[in-house]
Amino acid sequence: MSENTLTRAQLSEAIYQEVGLSRSESAQLVETVLNEIIDSLIADHMVKISSFGTFQVRSKGGRMGRNPKTGQEVPIDPRKVLVFRASHVLKEKINAGMHAASQQVKSGS
Repeated sequence: MSENTLTRAQLSEAIYQEVGLSRSESAQLVETVLNEIIDSLIADHMVKISSFGTFQVRSKGGRMGRNPKTGQEVPIDPRKVLVFRASHVLKEKINAGMHAASQQVKSGS
């Protein structure tokens, strides 16, 4: 697993460290929040987390695609896709972090 991946275990450990719940309560809290998000998305509800972003399920219609190897046309079935749109607050924080990191590289720190 990549070192740059945030896992459920890391989320629950962060809650354990910051909030002071037990490790099992922290893990249960993470699972409860994720299950609420999943259940809402399954029910075709939008999930908006203030200052973070919005998750939404969109329906895509069927279409004809093409196998890039053979060039043969292949039907693509209609399906649902999950879309995430970051809030402007999150985008600003990410861009501020990139700016700070590039300043550190330039200064040699």
